[in-house]
Amino acid sequence: MKKLTVLSTIILTATFAAGCATQSKTASTNSGAAATAAATTAATATAQATAATTPKAVKKIVVGTGTQFPNICFIDDKGNLTGYDVELVKEIDKRLPEYEFELKTMEFKNLLLSLETNKIDFIAHQMEINEERKQKFLYNEEAYNIFPNKIIVHKDNTAIKSIDDLKGKKLLVTATSNAAVLAEKYNKEHNTGINIVYTGAGEDSKTQIKAGRADASISTQFAIDFVNKSVDAQLKTVGEPLSNSKVYFILRKDGEELKKKIDETVKSIKADGTLGKLSTHWLGADYTVGN
Repeated sequence: MKKLTVLSTIILTATFAAGCATQSKTASTNSGAAATAAATTAATATAQATAATTPKAVKKIVVGTGTQFPNICFIDDKGNLTGYDVELVKEIDKRLPEYEFELKTMEFKNLLLSLETNKIDFIAHQMEINEERKQKFLYNEEAYNIFPNKIIVHKDNTAIKSIDDLKGKKLLVTATSNAAVLAEKYNKEHNTGINIVYTGAGEDSKTQIKAGRADASISTQFAIDFVNKSVDAQLKTVGEPLSNSKVYFILRKDGEELKKKIDETVKSIKADGTLGKLSTHWLGADYTVGN
């Protein structure tokens, strides 16, 4: 009986010991799983916190503009690039933290080629729509200005009162500009006989008209007001506007995402009154009305 009792005790003890071992192993496994889960949760939280604090990559956007367009894109007396289009681009840049805009200046005649060859990402230079440009490029949808093109002549010229008085006269226009397109189209449709002369230099028109080497050019009242005040250009506008075109930014055909962002931002700049203030400051009136 003792032997059996002892054996039973040993068996019971062994069984108890085995049970304790199993419980201990289970507890250890549960503890390890909990620790692993906690570690995983902590790692996830750390990753999320890092992602939240790490700034997103900023995409650089090169914006093509000029230096010869008074009040639009020009070098001021302190040597700074400024003007309506320039300051608008800066305002858009402020409101789009995912982009960094860099302004790159060049002659107007080189802007479209630079866009086509990927040297710039969009153009800010009071660009109006014409069919040739539409075939190659993408315009944003939200216009940011109205561009009233008019004939300009010397202030003492009383013979030229409109474009119809330019028959046989020398009209200066910038190569590839919408003013050139307007003049060419008018000449063709009305057989006016205007002597259209192309120039790429912004200074040439006012200098040559003032000196009597050219009869007229095409520009806006706000540009003429500026050059008359700044360099005594002695110019005036005559006749009715040749066009009151809306102006836009021009992008490459693959610039849909950027176009969408620009349109959204221009709308907000209009809505809060900033665009009207920029226009009044730089152009002397709110030319954004009717956009």
